[in-house]
Amino acid sequence: MAPKKILLVDDSDTVLMMNRLILSKEGYGILIAKDGQQAVDLAFKERPDLILMDVIMPNVGGFDAVRALREKAETKDIPVIMVTTRGEEENIRRGFDVGARDYVTKPVNGGELIAKIRACLGD
Repeated sequence: MAPKKILLVDDSDTVLMMNRLILSKEGYGILIAKDGQQAVDLAFKERPDLILMDVIMPNVGGFDAVRALREKAETKDIPVIMVTTRGEEENIRRGFDVGARDYVTKPVNGGELIAKIRACLGD
């Protein structure tokens, strides 16, 4: 069986590198997008099993990207975990309101992230 694909969406190379390291140890396939529009386009094309989405990014931010994913039949059911420095209650609520399945604040605890990913993917 092919490894499950996770789309990492963040404009920080450091965050992408750290998350890639955490996920590759678990055997997941990794896709990368640097902003929300790239994420929507890549999700439509590749159909990842899960998306880890930053909030603050150039061009299209994470909340708008999740909203766009939910509007397309092909991507509306892909689970999204918001991964962001924005831990304020208002932002967390907004993440769930636009359709995120879970919400994690940076800096990310690798064990916590893997546990949330497994819960979303049913692993």
